[in-house]
Amino acid sequence: MFARLSVPRAALGNLLAKLLMVGLGLAITVVVARQGPKVQGAFALFVAVESALLTLFSGLGLWLARQMSQQGGTPTVAALPMLRGVLRAAVSLGLVASCALLAVSWASHTLPYSQLWLLALAAPFLLLVPTATGLWLGEGRMWPINVAQVAAPALVLLGLLGTGWLTQGAVRSAPLVVLVLTAWVSGKAIVAVLTAVYALRDADQRDEALGLASQVAARWQSQWPFIATIGVTNVVSLLNYRASLFLVERFHGLSEVGTYSVSVTVAELLWLLSSSVTVSAYARIGHPDARVAAAMTVQAVRINVLLTLLAAPVLLLGAWWALPWVLGEAYQASLMPLAALLPGVAGYAAASSLSAFYTNHLGRPQLSGAIAGLSLCLSFGLGWWLVPLHGAVGAGVASSVGYLGAIAVAYGVFLKHAGLPLRALWARGAGDLPAPV
Repeated sequence: MFARLSVPRAALGNLLAKLLMVGLGLAITVVVARQGPKVQGAFALFVAVESALLTLFSGLGLWLARQMSQQGGTPTVAALPMLRGVLRAAVSLGLVASCALLAVSWASHTLPYSQLWLLALAAPFLLLVPTATGLWLGEGRMWPINVAQVAAPALVLLGLLGTGWLTQGAVRSAPLVVLVLTAWVSGKAIVAVLTAVYALRDADQRDEALGLASQVAARWQSQWPFIATIGVTNVVSLLNYRASLFLVERFHGLSEVGTYSVSVTVAELLWLLSSSVTVSAYARIGHPDARVAAAMTVQAVRINVLLTLLAAPVLLLGAWWALPWVLGEAYQASLMPLAALLPGVAGYAAASSLSAFYTNHLGRPQLSGAIAGLSLCLSFGLGWWLVPLHGAVGAGVASSVGYLGAIAVAYGVFLKHAGLPLRALWARGAGDLPAPV
């Protein structure tokens, strides 16, 4: 019984941290959105570009997490040399990304692309967080990850308050966006450096306590195919979530992107629940024993889907009342796209746990990429037809169809590789699964 209850208890701290993080993020979003849909649209697209950068190189941290979790509860590998290696790689890749971002910024004359030079300055540092936290993710230690998640938006909000721009009522769109983005990248870069420093110190103390040699050669250099596959997979997954924003911009402009981005932000609050469960179970989903890994995945999927199905109608009712009141009447236009998005977002809640099984246990992140790619093809293809006709509502419908179609395939892929019958997803005790350890 203790083992079966351990996932919800372990997830609770991570969920509370995510709620605090999202609360801070929503506070930033509210302030930006109240400046008008055009400013909100530019901010949303900038953050989407930043997310693409972070996910492209996220394979470094997930590779490190896999190395830690694959030890099966008996630490035998020195963490410090691996951590040093991947952090150096993260900084180097960030510098390369900076050059590309500067080129795009100099060649662009419209928001937000003309301001990507801000992201270029911070890029070498931003990659440190998803890389360093792989150490704790693989060991199932949540509190350092939680602190890093909360600290970044907290510093961003403090930075905004420190500039004094919140008290200025007559700031034009372009200067306002620059102030917002400067505070955004500055706060995140500071947290990234502090996180990396703490992770290095923590890894050194861990190795010393376990009596492991800290000068063992790192093994990550030979794993570039695996790391690159994770990065590409995660970028495809991100495009699956964000491509609709660029479709709306293409056909309807920044203002409609602003209102639709609020719909997306609110809908994805459902994934706070599922991602918290998955992060807490990530180390055990990567257990080398296939039966243990499959059992933990099934348990996480059940919890994720149940929680999101219960939360979705509550979220819609709350948004229907709150969005126009908090953000302004212009955001009444966010409500119907939100209603169209929620069925697909709720159904796709299981994707994070299934992806963790493919990547952390099987070591085959390309399976996650294929599922996300299927969803992207469905949603983008349908959206190319629906968005010109129906705007943001069409984008919401297309995204929901893509999510639901892809998650059905993802279930089948998981069951095949786990050797389980279909009933294992809902029947108690189906497939003779052991209790997770």
